[in-house]
Amino acid sequence: MTSILPTKLQLLDESHLLIGWSDGHNRRYTFGELRRSCPCATCREKRKAPSPLLPVLKAEEAAPLKILGMKPVGNYAYSINFSDGHDTGIYSFTTLLELGEVVAAEA
Repeated sequence: MTSILPTKLQLLDESHLLIGWSDGHNRRYTFGELRRSCPCATCREKRKAPSPLLPVLKAEEAAPLKILGMKPVGNYAYSINFSDGHDTGIYSFTTLLELGEVVAAEA
């Protein structure tokens, strides 16, 4: 468990989330990166399996991806609800600190 905690959540635009951290750094995440990195068991297994040549997508999967909500899970993670209907991943703070890119603090 990390001692670095989130201090701010902000939707930057239609495809980016900013999380400010207690160490003074801000990290920017694309919604797609977060969705592709989902740590749930189902998504981990799907990443291991070979992809079908022509996957069939549901309408919500073909639409632009959005974050519909985030809920804290204890004092160590967030659950993210995506517009494609997926909401079972629990993103630990440690995982979130490994994803995204560091961006300059706002003036």
